[in-house]
Amino acid sequence: MTTSTRSLDERRLRGSVRGDIVEPGDPDYDEARTVYNAMIDKRPAIVVRAVDAGDVIATVDFAREQGLPLAVRGGSHSVPGYGTCDDGVVLDLGRMHGIRVDPETRTAWAEGGCTWADVNHATHAFGLATTGGVVSTTGIGGLTTGGGMGYLARRCGLACDNLLSVDLVTADGSFLTCTEDQHADLMWAVRGGGGNFGVVTSFAYRLHPIADILGGPTFFPLDGEVIRRYREMIADADDRLGALLIVGLGPPLPFLPERWHGRPVCAVVGCWSGPEEQDDRIRSRIAGLGPVLGRKVDRIPYPVINTLFDELLPAGLFHYWKGTFSRGLPDGVIDAYVEYGASTPTIQSATVVFPLDGAVQRVGPEDTAFAYRDVDFATALSPALTTREDCEAQKDWIRAFYGALRPHSAEGGYVNFMDADDQDRVRANYRTNHARLTEIKRRHDPGNLFRLNHNIAP
Repeated sequence: MTTSTRSLDERRLRGSVRGDIVEPGDPDYDEARTVYNAMIDKRPAIVVRAVDAGDVIATVDFAREQGLPLAVRGGSHSVPGYGTCDDGVVLDLGRMHGIRVDPETRTAWAEGGCTWADVNHATHAFGLATTGGVVSTTGIGGLTTGGGMGYLARRCGLACDNLLSVDLVTADGSFLTCTEDQHADLMWAVRGGGGNFGVVTSFAYRLHPIADILGGPTFFPLDGEVIRRYREMIADADDRLGALLIVGLGPPLPFLPERWHGRPVCAVVGCWSGPEEQDDRIRSRIAGLGPVLGRKVDRIPYPVINTLFDELLPAGLFHYWKGTFSRGLPDGVIDAYVEYGASTPTIQSATVVFPLDGAVQRVGPEDTAFAYRDVDFATALSPALTTREDCEAQKDWIRAFYGALRPHSAEGGYVNFMDADDQDRVRANYRTNHARLTEIKRRHDPGNLFRLNHNIAP
């Protein structure tokens, strides 16, 4: 295609889009191309800041017709940087953040550019909530279509388990409303299959009557016995107790003694969504895991717990991630947490362990694209550094840590914890669902337009 033809088509795109279009040389180009992970430094040919589904359709059509790479960006938290690309089209949904809540049916409709802060704020006004992430600036799109772990998963299931419908723009520019009854194959696929099947412009979520919770961190020395007691606690716990395990360095918090700042610790971040009269029992149960170094566990609005890591993990840090699933927490996994956790590189870095029992396991492995319903924990190895050089230097540490976990882990892992060099794990990440996902991909995106992701090739 000649330059003049491309220019003509770009002018047509401008005439079809209500949002902004940003190109190299524009004053806000560098801002428009920047994503959450500073390791990613791409230079797209064009960034479309969509404001509605019409803009999305026009942009998808343009990228397909021009044969250009298409990156879809929601909250921009994709650690591999799939929300941007070199010399292609970035479809930025960040301005599409409208939300409507129906308290009678306990349903929320949220546009594809919303973050979990947006959803939590809107639903909390009605005393309702659904499973989201653990950093409020995370986009709902990537987290939900990848599965969606969070504090409420043991009680309410994954984010994708609470998905009632989606509005989806497919590779041919069609706008489809997908439910259990219409376009059911796509509805199944977006519940864990990532961004392989189109651009979700709107999500409808099932909500739950959760307003205030007992939540916050309790810190302990980094010790295998503490983690073993945590393992026992989760095995016996009421599903209304969400409790993440964190392994890392003590942060400079006022309730953690200064002598523990920067030293290896582990923490349990609890989220009890049961009755307030049981709060003291929950506090005591968590405190009983080991010597308490410091804690701040209070009754708080549910949205607050989703912000606890925000200040520690702002945009602009340098990330490299790995992830595993495990059945139980075998002693070999705990030994690796202690050994490698002791050399965690920065306070911003952490190993985060998510329990996946309870409601998560009451969904069948073939009921959604998220296949790992028989594992009990997901581990995220997520170092965050302040310079590119430091992040590159720590890759050997995280690869060794990951290698120590592999013999005790399932073959696949959680797609949202995978980095760009994990493309060879896609088949294992979807297990027996991979063949069905491939067939759906072949029907709806035979040209693999949506390939900037953990790709399911047609």
